[in-house]
This record gives sequence, C-alpha cells and structure tokens, in this order.
Amino acid sequence: MNQSSLYLPGFAASLLFATGCASSTTQAPPAMAEPVLMQPETVQVMIADPQPVERVVLEPGRFDTGKMWTFENAPLDYFAEEYGIQIDEAWLEHVRMASLRLPNCTASFVSENGLVMTNHHCARAHATAVSGEGEDLLTTGFFAETLGEERRVPDLYIDQMVIAEDVTPLIEAAVRPMMDDEAEAQARDERVATVADSASGTNALRCDVQPLYNGGKYSLYCYERYDDVRLVFIPELQIGYFGGDPDNFTYPRYVVDVSFLRIYDENGQPYRPQFHYEWSAEGAKEGEAQFVIGNPGSTERLSTVNQLEFARDFSEPYTVRLLQSRTDVLAHFMDHHPEYRSQYINTYLSWMNGLKLYKGRMAALEDPEVMGRKRGFERQFKATIQGDPALSREYGDLWDRIEDVQDQVSELMPVANGLRMNGSLWSRVLGTAASMVQYAFASQSGAPGDALQELRTSIEQAEFNTDLDGHYLEMQLEDAANMLGDNDPFVQMALADRSYRDAARGIIRDAMAVTDSEQRRALLNDPLAIMNSQDPAISLAREALPRLARAQIELQGLIEQQELMAAELARALFAAYGTAIAPDATFTLRIADGVMMGYDYNGTKAPAFTTFYGMYDRHYSHAGSEEWTLPDRWLNPMPGFNMGTPLNMVGTNDTVGGNSGSPLVNAEREVVGLLFDGNIESLSGDFIYTSETARSISVRAEAIVEALRHIYDAQRIVEELLGPR
Repeated sequence: MNQSSLYLPGFAASLLFATGCASSTTQAPPAMAEPVLMQPETVQVMIADPQPVERVVLEPGRFDTGKMWTFENAPLDYFAEEYGIQIDEAWLEHVRMASLRLPNCTASFVSENGLVMTNHHCARAHATAVSGEGEDLLTTGFFAETLGEERRVPDLYIDQMVIAEDVTPLIEAAVRPMMDDEAEAQARDERVATVADSASGTNALRCDVQPLYNGGKYSLYCYERYDDVRLVFIPELQIGYFGGDPDNFTYPRYVVDVSFLRIYDENGQPYRPQFHYEWSAEGAKEGEAQFVIGNPGSTERLSTVNQLEFARDFSEPYTVRLLQSRTDVLAHFMDHHPEYRSQYINTYLSWMNGLKLYKGRMAALEDPEVMGRKRGFERQFKATIQGDPALSREYGDLWDRIEDVQDQVSELMPVANGLRMNGSLWSRVLGTAASMVQYAFASQSGAPGDALQELRTSIEQAEFNTDLDGHYLEMQLEDAANMLGDNDPFVQMALADRSYRDAARGIIRDAMAVTDSEQRRALLNDPLAIMNSQDPAISLAREALPRLARAQIELQGLIEQQELMAAELARALFAAYGTAIAPDATFTLRIADGVMMGYDYNGTKAPAFTTFYGMYDRHYSHAGSEEWTLPDRWLNPMPGFNMGTPLNMVGTNDTVGGNSGSPLVNAEREVVGLLFDGNIESLSGDFIYTSETARSISVRAEAIVEALRHIYDAQRIVEELLGPR
C-alpha cells in the first residue's frame, strides 16, 4: 500500500480542489529529448512569506517527464539502443493482453487457467468481502486448496485492454477554422464521445477515448470486462503489510505483498486467456533490462512551475495537515475502542498511506534540484516557442494567462476548503445536515423526482458514530478557523466563544434532528421545516452552503479556463517536441523500462535485493512491535524453506500510484517480480522522473514461489505458475 501501488481516483477529488485543481489541470510540457545547455542562475522571488526564496534554474534531464510509454507509441528504437534488445509488435501484444486492470490497481494473467496475480494490498478489501460468519480472512489469510473453494468476490471486475489505437486525426477533424477556444473544446468533446460510442458498438467492448498530453493527442482504448472473479490466495495482513507504516515507502524492504485471484467464464469454468505470462526460472539479474507493464494512476509532470509552487505552498501542506489530524483521531479511537478496529482499519491504512505520500510530495516540491530542473525545462520550452514567430503569436502569452487564473484560484481556496462539509475526512453529522439543507433547496426549486429520491435515500441511510464524529468535527472547526479567520461568520456561529472541542461536542450532542433517524425522516417529509430548524448542525449548514456554492461555481469556471489553456499548452508541446516524450499517467496501460539497481542512501548502500534473512532480523530486532511480528506459521516454516531466497528488489522503472500489482517482466516476457511500492525518494515522481536514488520496489518471483511452497503448502498454485518444469 504505497505511492507506486495504490491508486485512489476519488481520493484527491475528496479533498475538494485543494489537492488537485492547480496542479492537475493546466500542465506544462516535459523536457525535450536533447535539452539545450543553459547556465544555472539564481533569482529572488517573493512568495507568501516575506523572506525571499531562491529560485534556482538547472539543466533538465532527458527523461525528466518520465518513461511511461504508451503501447501505441512504444519507443522500440530506444529500447534497442539502450538495452540491445529487439522488441516487436508481437511482444507488445503479448504483454498488453496478459496485463489487466483492477478498479484501483494493476494485475496480470499468470497461467493458462485464468490465474491472476496482484498485490496483497490491492486485494485486502476482497478478503474482507468474502469472509464468512466468524471469519477474518484479512488477518488470518486465505488459500483455496481446490477450485471449488475459491470464493467469488462480490462486485469485483477486471478489465483487459484489447485495443489501443491513436485516433488523434479523427478528433482533430472536428475542429474548424475560426472556432474560439470554447467551441474547439466542445467540438473535440463531442467527437470523443462519438468515436468511443462507435467503437464500443462495433467491437462489443467498453471503449473510451483517452486524452494524452492534456489533449494534444488522443488514443482509443477498448476493454474486455470480466466480472466473475474469485479469491484464490492472500497471505496474512502481517505478511502482506510487514513493517506497517514505518516501512511504507522505504527500502531495504521485507514483505510478501502478493495475492492471487482467478477469472471464470460465463459457464462458471476457469477462463482460458489467449496470452499469459510465464514464470522466470532464473529471476531478475542486476543491470538487465526489465519492464513494468501497468496502469500508473496520475502524474503532474506537465504542470507549470507556477502551479507546482502553489502546490508546494498551499495544497500539499493543507492535505498533510488534514490527513495527519484525521489519522491521529482514528488511531486514538481504535486504541480505545478495539471492537471497532476491523471496521476502520482499512480506512486508517489508506489514510496513513496517503499521509506519507503527500509528505513525500511536499518534500519533493521543496527540493531545490527538483524545482530547479522544472524551471530549467520551462525556460527552454518558452524559448523554443518564442523563437518561432508563428508559435509565439499563438502561445507566447500562455504562461502569463495560466498564472493569472492560478492567482484567482488561490484566492478562492480558503473559502472552498474552510466550508467543506462532505467527505470521509469530514464530520458525518455536519455532512448529513448539509445534505438535508441541499434536499430542502432542491425540493423548493423543483428538482427532478429521481434525483430528490436518490438524495433522500442516502440521507435516510446515514449512520453515525457520534463519539468518533465529534473528534472529526473538532478538527474540522479548527481547519475552518485557520483558513477563514476567527471573525468569519461561519466560525463565530460554530464556536460561539467555545473551544473547538467544546463546540464540537455541543453541536453533536444537540444535533438530534440529524442523528435521530425518526426526527431526520420527519424533517425530510417537510422540507420547509429544514429551512426553519434550529438544530445547530443544520443551522451551520444553512450558513455555509450559499457561500460554498458561490465559491465552487467561481472555481469551476476557473478550472474550465485552466483546462482550455492546458489543451493550448499541449498543442504547443507537440509543435515543439512531438511524441519523443512520454505523456502524463492516466491510469491506462503503459510500459516502463528500467534495470534492477541499488543506490546510495543514508551514508551507505542500499542493496539491489534483500532476502528472507532480513525479514527474520526485523522480527527479532523489533521484538514486541506489532508492525514486525511474524505469524506463527512463519516462525515454524516447513522443511526446505530457504531464508537466503531473494525477497524484495529495487529498480529504476518509472512507477507511481496505480502500478501496484504490475508484473515486472524480462525481455523474454517472463515474470521476474511483482511491483508493490516505491522508496521515499521516488515520491518526487509525481512531478519529475529521476533515477539517481528514486526506485520502484518489487517482490521477487523466487520469493513468491518459496513462500507458497514452504510456508503455505500451496502446491497447486506453484504447479500452475511453474508449469511442467
């Protein structure tokens, strides 16, 4: 569970606009393949702090924007030049068809009988979903000794990309001369929908047109969906997440972060895929080419420097504070109420992962070298545009326009975030009160009956743990005061000269019209009564919602402007550099090349790979610590277990969130590892790709077989993986 693994598409959005609007909408281009050499320079700039901040400009690297190559534009000549291997279209088709996408991770076919491999942390929720009465498979682990014991995971599906085509000419053909920016965007959007719908009908697949380079290029991706997915194997949480949060985003590492699923066909039989990965007999070799085939979630490598500075100074610190306060609350609650641990542990682990990730992102943005290289490329890119009269006329003022809109966004952020009331990180009581007020507004304005009923149903089904919710509300009120100021009407109404703690307790205690299901239902039957209710939570919602709505409307307009300018910037990028650079991640299938390689860290050397010996050392060196406690079966392994087996390894492959569960394959298309994490240095990968110390981390293929064979006695999986050897 980590940066280069867990992709949560809704997580950034759940933080409203603070974590995403500035740094993920309008984006700047990456470094050219052969950058113009420039002398470093230092200038002074005033940000929010009255102290001047140095802005160093450095020479960008060839692959600063990454090596997440699309299959329709894979750099085969580069692979031959860099690694001396010849990859052809048949190779690409095989690895594309053998790779899969879960709703939040990557997976792959690893047998001819539909066996699917992914990470433990990608399947944690599935273990909980198939646990029977009195079972806790997340804690104990699970192995189906026969096909009949494999358990179907409710509501789980897996997608396989079967078509990948460049359709840029089809989309651009919709644009006519003399169209303004908005008309162009609308024409492209309409053509995108038309092409996707047509391809879906023609191929009987799920098709969508994915904008790349912020709309500078368009690719058609069509998927086969499989919805009969069954759990085959998952180890104990203590093994799949060995080392817990302290070891997350670190290396050296010692974890068996793996699980196996199986896809079944419409007849209830194991699915027989056309392509699957073979298992490597020799494993990974240091310095040899290896490829991550996966679905990186999102990156911001094309963001402008101005947007990255906004993220550094506002959105990242805000998100870190938000996650830190909520994880502290939830950890304290579970410690004092262990009976709720199973209900909240997955949420807690997800938040802790996000906290460490955003701390790493913030550290990367505060790194002078990272920002210096970003400034270096932006300066070069501007010079390229301004050096061409035609490009200069069309795009020369683009960066100034982007900065102007960003300044307006910055002014609205405190209001939008300070008045936020819905989401898992906010008070459920206050959020439900806000939904009730929205229901009343909608009822009075004649909203469609279906929409009203859907909103009403969600309100009626709301459940509360008022003890835990009171702690969330306390943090929420403090956040609001910090962003809006003590004299803000919402803050004054909420606090009423009380401390954050006392105000939160009082609001929760007196919000019976929200927390009591009968009173809540009675108010929903009379929407006018909601508008007249003196319930403190409802009163606060009535105060906040009109202001919040105005801020959100203004923000939406600004974001639409940013998106239009992002498309302009993408077209400028293509005019300058074409497809010699890889696009930002979009949670679509990519191929990322690299090699297994250690690195310098902490005054010493990090090895290219670790062994099971290190796992046992962590256990005994941290005796009594829950994070490193081994389950009993690991303390008494079967005869023949080899603790010298390579366990985890690091490589220079370019990976981010969403790549979890990606197969690591060699030039022969054999599995040599299973990617699950990145080191702390790799967290700069959201903004820039480097290979000096940033590394992706994988479980080695040998370790997976060794654990299956000598710890879990899962011989049928071993035989299925290895075949007739």
